[in-house]
Amino acid sequence: MRLVQIAVKAHDDSALGRFWAEALGWSISSEGPGVTNLQPEGFTYPDPVAVCMDILAVPDPKTVKNRVHVDLATTSAAHQAELVARLQDLGATPVDVGQGDVPWTVLADPEGNEFCVLEPRPIYRDTGPIAAVVVDCADPRAMARFWDEALDWTLHEVTDDHAVMRSATGVGPYLEFLRTPDVKTVLNRIHIDLRPYPGDDQAAEAARLRALGATDADVGQGDVPWTVLADPEGNEFCVLTPG
Repeated sequence: MRLVQIAVKAHDDSALGRFWAEALGWSISSEGPGVTNLQPEGFTYPDPVAVCMDILAVPDPKTVKNRVHVDLATTSAAHQAELVARLQDLGATPVDVGQGDVPWTVLADPEGNEFCVLEPRPIYRDTGPIAAVVVDCADPRAMARFWDEALDWTLHEVTDDHAVMRSATGVGPYLEFLRTPDVKTVLNRIHIDLRPYPGDDQAAEAARLRALGATDADVGQGDVPWTVLADPEGNEFCVLTPG
């Protein structure tokens, strides 16, 4: 399957959508009330060159640090400084997540979702504005084993502290698993969505993931055409209809 988008819960999906559209330079649309969709200008969905963003209106507030966040890429020190300033003008705020003295800048969007503006790194020179989708975890090696089988992506690096994956086509952002000491306590505010290829069987793909260690998850979704699962560390994700 393919990682096609991240889903972000929000109190005001339209307002948060406007922030991220400006932040990423992406176009904005809506597939229905309470849903704001973001993708690059001229993009034909789905394409591994980008992981899109769906912002979903929910009533529950953000209460803890997110276990999933995005890292934004920059091309120079001047670009990093300009981007941080522009994002703060749009409504982002500096945030302390215990990062200490690091070359990247940690901000929160207008609804408090943490993200990083990275210093220039050669590995991210061709990812587009989103360098990586980063998932906190206790065991990067175990997460790499699961997600390497779940996705048709390539595992580039795995250590005790982190694991790094990218589309096998060599384009778009990375998916990274970062070892952290904190534990998951609430439903994730940001999750990833997977889509089977056209002609594949959604139920068979969900069954395959359960055999790898995924479990069914009830997030109050009701009767919907997608399947909600959780990975071996409890991170919720959705298996969408093929397409």
